[in-house]
Amino acid sequence: MLVDSHCHLDFPDFAEERAAVVARARAAGVERMVTISTRVKRFPQVLAIAEEFDEVYCSVGTHPHNAGEELDVTAAELVRLAGHPKVVAIGEAGLDYFYDKAPRDAQAKGLRTHIAAARETGLPLVIHARQADEDMAAILTEETGKGAFPFILHCFSSGAGLARAGVALGGYVSFSGILTFKNSADLRDIARDVPRDRLLVETDAPYLAPIPHRGKRNEPAYVANTAAVLAETIGVSAEEIAAITTDNFFRLFTKMPRPA
Repeated sequence: MLVDSHCHLDFPDFAEERAAVVARARAAGVERMVTISTRVKRFPQVLAIAEEFDEVYCSVGTHPHNAGEELDVTAAELVRLAGHPKVVAIGEAGLDYFYDKAPRDAQAKGLRTHIAAARETGLPLVIHARQADEDMAAILTEETGKGAFPFILHCFSSGAGLARAGVALGGYVSFSGILTFKNSADLRDIARDVPRDRLLVETDAPYLAPIPHRGKRNEPAYVANTAAVLAETIGVSAEEIAAITTDNFFRLFTKMPRPA
């Protein structure tokens, strides 16, 4: 069994064949998928997909690119929306200094709002961090000091320092198809140093398809390719990495029911 801890099944890329995409994931051994919210204003569409498919669950939150549009979203609203049985995470929220599509102060404010919701609900916060290692580590450290909260550094592509800081604060580190790219040797080195009980895999579909699908639209079935490279990287079998990452997933995503 594998789990895709992060995909975007509501994106237009999947509109014409969403059921087929879920079926292919199931055939590849991917028994659970979390489709991730990027705008609270579009949360109903995300939730509808989670309600349509037994294997699919979702999050609620605002991507840092959209933080400036949704500064009116409160922690209380996130907590309320997270009460739905199919909502198993908060986010994705965070800091993206690569694209800088939203003011940095708006990104930070949004991140702290989502942290408050994660702390109150106990649901994991899905964190997006890109070229913002120092500020992200500082905010996570400060906010953890106010009270611990579960979190995942998703689609990890940052430096080793942020990975170590995240793990030290109790977080998990999730690797996407980037791990399989030929020029990602540094990232594979980081993956080797992450404790095995904090490792997760994801697709971030429709983006970042792993080798041998690179350049194509990504989909949840391809998480198996990333898991295979992670297994090789840390020196375990494909069966072992499936067990490790699946056990870690259900330990973090405590609201998600595990298949019988």
